[in-house]
Amino acid sequence: MDNLLGTLLFMAIIGAAIGGVTNHLAIKMLFRPHEAKYIKNWRVPFTPGLIPKRRDELAKQLGLTVVNYLLTPETFRKKFFSKDIQDKVEQFVQAKVQETIFTEDKTIQDWLNLAGFSNMPTTIEQKVEAIVVGQFESVKNTLSTRSIRTLLSADIQNTIDAKIPVAVGHILEKGEEYFLSAEGELTIKAMIDDFLSSKGSLGGMINMFLGDSSSLVGKVQRELVKFLQTPGTNSLLTKIFMQEWEKLKDRPAMDYLEDINFEPILANLQSYVKEQLAVAERLNHPISYYWPEGSSWMQESVVPRLIEKAFIQAEDKLEDVLKRLNLQEVVREQVDSFPVAKLEELVLGISKREFKMITVLGAVLGGLIGVVQGLIVHFI
Repeated sequence: MDNLLGTLLFMAIIGAAIGGVTNHLAIKMLFRPHEAKYIKNWRVPFTPGLIPKRRDELAKQLGLTVVNYLLTPETFRKKFFSKDIQDKVEQFVQAKVQETIFTEDKTIQDWLNLAGFSNMPTTIEQKVEAIVVGQFESVKNTLSTRSIRTLLSADIQNTIDAKIPVAVGHILEKGEEYFLSAEGELTIKAMIDDFLSSKGSLGGMINMFLGDSSSLVGKVQRELVKFLQTPGTNSLLTKIFMQEWEKLKDRPAMDYLEDINFEPILANLQSYVKEQLAVAERLNHPISYYWPEGSSWMQESVVPRLIEKAFIQAEDKLEDVLKRLNLQEVVREQVDSFPVAKLEELVLGISKREFKMITVLGAVLGGLIGVVQGLIVHFI
């Protein structure tokens, strides 16, 4: 009996040791050795371990599993294209639009500074000055090369033609009023005196015969007024004005502006334009200053439509994007490049208790097998 118990105990211990060590080695051989071992050109069997040896196949299969079962288009649609996600994105964008674009704390110049355009007012003024110079030179060139007739439209020319008789009538009327006035009489008397004095002795004789020139002034005055009132005078002056106006229309406008210094005009024009633009002052206001209803319009119309359209476009392009990303190859490369030691540490860290239980189970089974073997040996 003692021999039987000793044999059974010995066989149980041997079986337990073999089972436990075998399972422990099997677990270790999943990962170790990490690399193949060679004796000269002969590779040692079972090297490297199972997982390092089949890592390429594991990486490929894991990539297929991820693409076919984990990161599928339907998974992305459920996670990222739900109504709840769309509402959250819309709320986030609306909040950011309100906080950034339409905030009262940042002026347009502040936004330009953030974008790297801190000298924008000076740049705009320089551009405006260049535009004014260009337009000014263009106008001068036009005035120099084109006649007044080509510059003025037919309507304007017809209007001026119609105003010439009116202007002539007005001039004659004012001339009549002038010569009938006291100042006109003095002018006529001065003209008569100057005329007689210019004739020398003959003028003196005439002046002596006439005596007082008042009567002569009255006669001249009446004749001048009569001359101005004559329809022929009006027709003559109108004809002269019309002829001169026709000649004037065929000449370049710049012919009548040759003596004008354009430099001060250009400088004043540039100053006026910059003063009216007031670029620096206008940029020193927030966007809401010029567009008070912009915030509500963006939140009610623009943002919802943009988000909805963006989600629709993104969902339509989802499968194409996933194909372009080639997630299967990405996973394969990452798994293939992942250090085996880290993978072993990760797996053992997660399943340490289970692996110990496998080792213990192997020892228990080995011990039971040893007891059975002992009984078989005893009875045989």
